Amino acid sequence: MLINYQLLYEDTSMKRSDLVATNIKSWISDNDLQPGDKLPQEKELIEIFSAAKSTIREALKSLEIQGIIGVRTGPKGGSYVKQSEMSSAIGLLSSHFYFKDMTIKEIYQLRIILEPEMAASIVGRLSNDDLNLLKQTTTIYCSPIETPEREHQQRLDEFAFHEVMAELCPNPILSFYCSFLINMLKSLTICKQIYDFPSPELFETGKFYQMSLFDALKRGDEKSAREILTKHMEAAQEILLAQEAKLKRGFLTL
Repeated sequence: MLINYQLLYEDTSMKRSDLVATNIKSWISDNDLQPGDKLPQEKELIEIFSAAKSTIREALKSLEIQGIIGVRTGPKGGSYVKQSEMSSAIGLLSSHFYFKDMTIKEIYQLRIILEPEMAASIVGRLSNDDLNLLKQTTTIYCSPIETPEREHQQRLDEFAFHEVMAELCPNPILSFYCSFLINMLKSLTICKQIYDFPSPELFETGKFYQMSLFDALKRGDEKSAREILTKHMEAAQEILLAQEAKLKRGFLTL
């Protein structure tokens, strides 16, 4: 089906270059372009989208920033469809919340809902290699924490189990948002401060629930996996909120 992209400019609330960028994305999809495929040359894009050279260039720059296209230089250079990286998308979305003053409670409000579903979604789909990868992330609980620096790194390492589950999740939307929430939590200033202090309670809680969850996943027990991760999220939230309160009152000490 031929589409006249010159007619797709009815939304006057958007900048012309943003409209063109949106239409270029539609054109990429409509023409089934895959990562690595080249876009038409600038002259042809001007004709397809009935836009000025400066508008096309601004639209392409916007798409490059979004990670949708890349640009090669040289005689055989030009714009091409880029393989989208989750980390880039998370970075872009995180920047939207940079000045929003997100809280531990707000993040866990979603983690408590989404992560149990993520765990349930991978039950019965795990290979031996997948299970070994998950098991490997729990080895962090085998070594004692001897320095403040190691304490902080331990807290970050404890997310690895959840990050691997997100990678194995068959639902790309669920996988993305769970990964995004983990990234947001690790980036919170208050969490960075909390992670600098010894927390045997967080250590033992993480160890207990991750080991229990691994066993449920290995057994293929969807109901238990969902219940265990729900309790894990609730317990972690309770501990972090209590530590946040102590930190603000000056009661947390190294």
